[in-house]
Amino acid sequence: MPRGGARTKSGPPPDPNSLRNHANTGEWITLPAEGRKGRTPKWPLLTLDEEPILASREAVLWKRLWSKPQAIMWEAQGVEYELALYVRRAVEAELPGASAGLGTLVLRMADNFGITPQGMNANKWKLGAVAVEDDDEGADDNVVDARDLFAASG
Repeated sequence: MPRGGARTKSGPPPDPNSLRNHANTGEWITLPAEGRKGRTPKWPLLTLDEEPILASREAVLWKRLWSKPQAIMWEAQGVEYELALYVRRAVEAELPGASAGLGTLVLRMADNFGITPQGMNANKWKLGAVAVEDDDEGADDNVVDARDLFAASG
């Protein structure tokens, strides 16, 4: 069995704000915070006719995932089938008595698809600015940027 050396996902994840991180080579992709627009792709797997509740839950999760910002990348990469497998396993993992191994698989798949914050970092995806309506003029006068706090303390 091999020992030592680099391992997948070893060390800290890439940080888009790092000035020295050697893992910060390459371009980060900024995804629109409002998510993907457009029609949800057709479900590519066989329907679970014998389990209408599970099929219904799959449909809800499938639609929700395709409205996320990451869906722009999934569509560009053509991973509809693989994402559908994730959805099916995620629904199975929600059931009482699901194995811990299935839960681990679902979490790993979520990371690979960039659904989790760790997965977004590993894929070098970040969210763009969220558009905020300005109801009160001068309302953010008391807002402090955390980076300013760190700069002042150093």
